[in-house]
Amino acid sequence: MRVLLVEDHPALREMMTDHLAQRGFAVDPVACAGDARAALATVSYDGLILDLGLPDGDGMAILRETRARATSGLPTLLVTARDALEDRVRGLNAGADDYIVKPFDLPELEARLRAVLRRPAGTRAEL
Repeated sequence: MRVLLVEDHPALREMMTDHLAQRGFAVDPVACAGDARAALATVSYDGLILDLGLPDGDGMAILRETRARATSGLPTLLVTARDALEDRVRGLNAGADDYIVKPFDLPELEARLRAVLRRPAGTRAEL
């Protein structure tokens, strides 16, 4: 499974990449919204792990852009320090398949990623 990881914190990005790679994922790590957009435009990913607070933009904009594509059913896990109920609801309502708040344990990240990847394509509710 090929996953795009969008995380601006270098140490966390490296830990997440290493953990997932050791468990069989091919991870393309990027640190900013611009690089995420470029990667999404050129590579077909099985999943997206997306931080919301990026140095050059908001991850929610990337999520909305991804969901606006008629063919995009890219499983997306939001990973963020934004822990308010309103933030979680906003992220899920914007089309995220799951939402995990920092700090988190790497095995939980992996389990949540595997869970969203198991969902059959086309089963997301569109309202």
